[in-house]
Amino acid sequence: MDKEYYKYFEEDLVDRSLDKSQKPEDMRGRLVAFAGAMVIAFSVLLGRLWFMQVMDGPNYQKLAESNRRRVIPIEAPRGYIYDRNRKIFISNRPGLAISVLPTVVQVNKEVLERLAKLTGLSVKEITDKLSEKNADPLKPRIIKRDVDKRVVAYLGEHQSDFPGVDLTVETIREYPFGNLAAHLVGYLGEASEQELKEKKSEGYDMGDVVGKAGVEKTYEWALRGTKGSQQVEVNAAGRPLRILKSITPNPGHNLVLTLDLDLQQTAEKGLADAINVARQGKYKKANAGAAVVLDPRNGEVLALASYPSYDPKLFLGGISSKNWAVLTDKSSGYPLNDRAIMATYPPGSTFKMITAIGALSDGLTTPERVFVDSGTWSVFGEQWAKKCWLSSGHGSIDFISAIAQSCDTVFYQLGYEFEMKGGERLQYWARDVFGLGNPTGIDLPSETVGRVPDRKWKKEFNKEYPEYQTWYPGDTVNISIGQGDLLVTPLQLALSYAAIANGGNLYKPHVVRAVVNNDGKVIYEVKPEARRKIPVGPEAIAVMKAGLGRVTRDGTASGAFSGFPVPVAGKTGTSEVQGKDDFAWFVGYAPADDPKYLAVVVVEQGGHGGSAAAPVVRSILAKALDIKEESMIKAEDISR
Repeated sequence: MDKEYYKYFEEDLVDRSLDKSQKPEDMRGRLVAFAGAMVIAFSVLLGRLWFMQVMDGPNYQKLAESNRRRVIPIEAPRGYIYDRNRKIFISNRPGLAISVLPTVVQVNKEVLERLAKLTGLSVKEITDKLSEKNADPLKPRIIKRDVDKRVVAYLGEHQSDFPGVDLTVETIREYPFGNLAAHLVGYLGEASEQELKEKKSEGYDMGDVVGKAGVEKTYEWALRGTKGSQQVEVNAAGRPLRILKSITPNPGHNLVLTLDLDLQQTAEKGLADAINVARQGKYKKANAGAAVVLDPRNGEVLALASYPSYDPKLFLGGISSKNWAVLTDKSSGYPLNDRAIMATYPPGSTFKMITAIGALSDGLTTPERVFVDSGTWSVFGEQWAKKCWLSSGHGSIDFISAIAQSCDTVFYQLGYEFEMKGGERLQYWARDVFGLGNPTGIDLPSETVGRVPDRKWKKEFNKEYPEYQTWYPGDTVNISIGQGDLLVTPLQLALSYAAIANGGNLYKPHVVRAVVNNDGKVIYEVKPEARRKIPVGPEAIAVMKAGLGRVTRDGTASGAFSGFPVPVAGKTGTSEVQGKDDFAWFVGYAPADDPKYLAVVVVEQGGHGGSAAAPVVRSILAKALDIKEESMIKAEDISR
């Protein structure tokens, strides 16, 4: 029975699998077609293999070599920065950075976690650096600069735990004088995406360090240098085995500044002392200020101070989010802002120099004119009466004495006469002649232009409020004493006074004297450049010098310069800012009869210019003229 069953089963299989109507010849045709298709497929495959090995072999060989060889860029040391006396101001030191090969580390979570723990960075911060779209995944990426010696030692002892991680030698900025002139020098940081786009043709790569502020930014082209490189053979873990080829980098050029380090230290110390003393007295809100020191004969900046300041070392290796938050917090006083060129203030009575010389030149007054000051100026009626700073008034006072005593009433009257003359002549003298409301052209970034208000400005500024668009005579009167909507930078004011001190030249200021190569050869020199000759006759300048000279002899700054052995000319200023204590100003130059040094100091909410700012200028001029004396910055003076 079993045999018959299997026989039946075999016959059934044959019946179901074989089409009785199909001939053997048809099956052979299909087999031939199938065999032909297989031959064609193998022919294509063999042809492709032949093409890859023979025709395209060199390309694949290059790809293989790229996995075995790696080109490591070598940053060029940045150029040094010297002061005007060729004293090293900013230099370099060797440092180490942690570089990471993205293709190795990104896929290794354990290595990422070890790196985060070792460097203090978060895993996200590291992965963000490694996954930046502009970074080449086949090139090492620096994730941490200027690493601690303990980190270096740990990496050296545990290399096997950090595949794709290496240490790279680089140069780090060294600041022998700490945060001295931090705003002028600036700081460094990794190039942003925008900066890389702008500098694409200059050979910058992701992770390159560039100047972000100060001369580090303005003269990036000179300081940077030319990169070198090393071609190295690496193992499967991405670690170098041997150097195959090396190209030495070329260091950047050096800068010689116009800056005098001794004057810079004196200016910064004097500014800080004045603020601290003001706080000890009745001006508790004094918290900031600026100082500018020029050579009035050529526009060279001898010192540029801003308070509060910051430590540029915080940016080495990349500033932490914590430190950045502190520097940008309102309570810190915004120490990154260079108040000498970026902050604008109402100049107060220091502006009276421009009102006075404009009035002389336009024929509105003469040196012999006598005014009567009762303490109140009421040309607009009693309702709009204005007061002189000396409430009892100065009585009968001539023009030069009005400058020395800073008589507000006299300058109210001159401002009114400017308005009656028409043509916005006071704005002309401020803006078109002395350059207020315009960039000075200093070789530093982020300069603010300030503001000289006029009819057009007021209408545009109040375009949403038609009721405030009208320009009134009182607006011009306010400008005449440096108030109203007038705003200037300390540098602009310094240059205006320098034009009087030097006899009429308004110079373009500069902080760099020359760019020199490492052999000491000058490759770029910044020469003095007079922007214009102010249209003022020598008689008018002589009158102004006489008035400014009396300010320190028997005027509003006589107390601050009592006993000073060299004649000084200058002007006090006390500007009012709504909701704040008075801002203190002083501008002074010396020797008065042959000016070589000019200084401007402003102390925010520091009180009166003669008692808060003038003593700082005295200390600066004493240092410049090599006069030995004790500081005049005293609490009892500033508290008056």
